[in-house]
Amino acid sequence: MRVLLVDDERLALDRLKTFFDDIEGVEVVGEASDGFMAVEEIKRLKPDLVILDIQMPGRNGLRAAAEIDIEPRPELVFVTAHEHYAPDAFEVDAADYLLKPVRFDRLRQAVMRAQLRRKMRGSIERAAQLEAEVAALRESRPALEDDGFWIPERNGQRRVPIDSIDWIEAARDYVLLHTPTRSHLLRITMAALEERLAGSALLRVHRSAFVRPDRVVELKKANRSMALVLSDGAEVQVGPSYADAVKAALGLDQD
Repeated sequence: MRVLLVDDERLALDRLKTFFDDIEGVEVVGEASDGFMAVEEIKRLKPDLVILDIQMPGRNGLRAAAEIDIEPRPELVFVTAHEHYAPDAFEVDAADYLLKPVRFDRLRQAVMRAQLRRKMRGSIERAAQLEAEVAALRESRPALEDDGFWIPERNGQRRVPIDSIDWIEAARDYVLLHTPTRSHLLRITMAALEERLAGSALLRVHRSAFVRPDRVVELKKANRSMALVLSDGAEVQVGPSYADAVKAALGLDQD
């Protein structure tokens, strides 16, 4: 996957380049330091993925994204220090939205999601069908009275079934619902979210995170801390008060 990095801060670009050195299957083919340059480089290089800072002098990242008119359109992952831009980012169908300072595991997850979306770009309907098939193959459970979330979008609302969600993380006043193909932004408190998810396969593992146990591929321990590594590369911290419940859900010995 060919990647273009766009950020007006040199340190931020260098941090991203260092991270990409450790992600397989990607090649950083160019850089841009503002929105004007980004649009020109996208036209010239035709990257598969653009990591795009939102706040930049002149033309910001959102305006630059709106002016991309090449086909196939590159996948977009927005980066910013301010979460209030998130609704606008997802309105342009971004693959992901990362808060600064960017974490390696979240960047790798965003790249994996962009790669998957790229493969599935040919048919949006097929992508929705695949998500439904994945949900149907997962561990069966009693149906919930309301088993999905309605996500506001520019042209209406999109329903996200709970069974399609791999994990959830808090993003200040919002939460991010992570599915195999994209993230969805929802304004809801964690307390209200926990009530909505009661009886589902999603397990609360931290005051700011829920995880689907069958997506966990590794358990990491360091001193008294514990983290779950998911199949898409994301790493989710486990809160001390949730550790026993997590071990039980994973079928691990209590120690």
